[in-house]
Amino acid sequence: MFSAVTSPDFKIVDETAEYIVVDKPAFLLTHPTKPNQPTTLWKELRELLAFEIANGGQVSIVNRLDRETSGLVLVAKTTAAARRFGLLMQEHRLHKEYLAIVWGWPEWETEIVDAPLDRQGKHQASAIWLKQMIHPDGAPAQTEFRVEKRFTRSTPSSSPAASRLPLPEGEDGGEGKAEFHGDKFALIRAIPRTGRTHQIRVHLASLGCPIVGDKIYGPDERLYLEFIETGWTAKLEHQLLLPRHALHSSKLAIENGQQWTSSPPAEMFAPLS
Repeated sequence: MFSAVTSPDFKIVDETAEYIVVDKPAFLLTHPTKPNQPTTLWKELRELLAFEIANGGQVSIVNRLDRETSGLVLVAKTTAAARRFGLLMQEHRLHKEYLAIVWGWPEWETEIVDAPLDRQGKHQASAIWLKQMIHPDGAPAQTEFRVEKRFTRSTPSSSPAASRLPLPEGEDGGEGKAEFHGDKFALIRAIPRTGRTHQIRVHLASLGCPIVGDKIYGPDERLYLEFIETGWTAKLEHQLLLPRHALHSSKLAIENGQQWTSSPPAEMFAPLS
């Protein structure tokens, strides 16, 4: 059995008396999901900010990232800051940008996906409780995509997933299939206008450009179920290339205010070079 890359400690990007901005590594869970949760960003921050908490402070994560998503996380250290950032989020004045590596070369340079999202299990059978889908009864969701660059892998994969990737059922408006060449990839900038669960991942898959390493919205959702059962294996590496999905929170910006940036980690590109 292969072991997925273990997460290094997060990095502090900026800190004031009101907030702290950290660069979260992949595989570090943002917030506890069950009692006695192992290490999480929230838990580590509470230990780091123990003095502030003892003096009336708090740890309020403003933009929560999926476990496998790396990048910038804004955290309020006071009640007033949490309220202010929450209001900025509601007013769409906290802007977020992500970088993703996807299979294939998109035929477009810019694209806007305006498609509502809902939990798939509410509308059809789904073995993955958290899996989302595009559905007219879902919550509004909009993402802007821009192609940053197209590149070719120097040693093409012989993976069956690399030659023909199925899209999530019902998300392509057609047969649910898309053609790809295993040596072609693209770096995409994603700018979400809303903040729905798995929004960028679902919207990219709907365009026929699933994110490399995505166990749920990539080649086959059964790979996610297999991963839960077996952990990261040589077989999964052969099909997914990366032990994490290649999505990175690269920019946070307050309208007419502060902004922070982060470059994607080298691990996102290493298996594709």
